Amino acid sequence: MPRPIPPENQPTITGPPFYRREFEESYRYIIDEYEVVPRPVAIFMPCAVRKPYSASPSHQLIRSIIDQVLAKEDYHIVIFGTCGIVPAELEEMYPYAHYQYMLGKCKDQKTLNDFLEIETSRVAGYLEKTKDTYQYRIGYCIGLFRQALVKGSEQSGVPIDMILPSRDLINKVIEEGDCIFEEGSLSMDEYLGEFCDSLIQFRNTHLR
Repeated sequence: MPRPIPPENQPTITGPPFYRREFEESYRYIIDEYEVVPRPVAIFMPCAVRKPYSASPSHQLIRSIIDQVLAKEDYHIVIFGTCGIVPAELEEMYPYAHYQYMLGKCKDQKTLNDFLEIETSRVAGYLEKTKDTYQYRIGYCIGLFRQALVKGSEQSGVPIDMILPSRDLINKVIEEGDCIFEEGSLSMDEYLGEFCDSLIQFRNTHLR
């Protein structure tokens, strides 16, 4: 299968992207043809509204912490969510930089259920493909994205070594109940602080 190429003057894709043919074709390219460079650690992060993902303020915050703690040769960022699952270096490949959709605003339960089923399968496929590519896997995610990562790990039999934020911290944020979304945002200081501390501990335990 050739690498997916956008048609000229392609308009921005709207609506749930996980149903779209373009996203399935791109996913198949990544699974069937793309060679992922081996690294000690894979860090799984949710996709973002702003494209490319690395231009998102939340991604910039998260990446700055990762860069402070880990050497670039030690990790590989993998983006997942409504986009499917994509190595971060392919973030500008069509259709990953050509859609606008926010799952958090969706109220239709069937669409949410479909997302979880489709994304679980795509996560499982990527984990199976890269089972020998990484030594460790870290997830930084909440909500349905987190559920999909956990279920994809269970389906593939490939473990996620650490998932953040911790359940205790998420529950604390929910109890305080002062966020737009129930579990808050990954760019919250509480979550970022725990992520940084946990990443340092992980580095010192596993990479030194």
